[in-house]
Amino acid sequence: RMEAVVFVFSLLDCCALIFLSVYFIITLSDLECDYINARSCCSKLNKWVIPELIGHTIVTVLLLISLHWFIFLLNLPVATWNIYRYIMVPSGNMGVFDPTEIHNRGQLKSHMKEAMIKLGFHLLCFFMYLYSGSNCPC
Repeated sequence: RMEAVVFVFSLLDCCALIFLSVYFIITLSDLECDYINARSCCSKLNKWVIPELIGHTIVTVLLLISLHWFIFLLNLPVATWNIYRYIMVPSGNMGVFDPTEIHNRGQLKSHMKEAMIKLGFHLLCFFMYLYSGSNCPC
């Protein structure tokens, strides 16, 4: 029973993270094409950094508690990266996405690449949770 709840929650959370990754990609693409300015883009994206971090961390901890070691170890690097990225924001910056730095040193490209990688990762996890949830002996 607990296993089914974990995978249903993980599946729903994963859906939200997929939509969030798509939102990040669309917003960064809008900045790249000059449809929105850097300040507007960064404020939109920074609003969702903490919810993304919390959503992914909760699922990772749930997987640890429910002893799904393989899926936990698969999620751990992404959760750790999200926390690291949030903690390492320089003081004085607006957040993870900073309008004064987003066009410097190819940061826009690296943010876009990160969003694409996360989208692929969350899609992979979605199907893993779907398969794992359907195999639990409930």
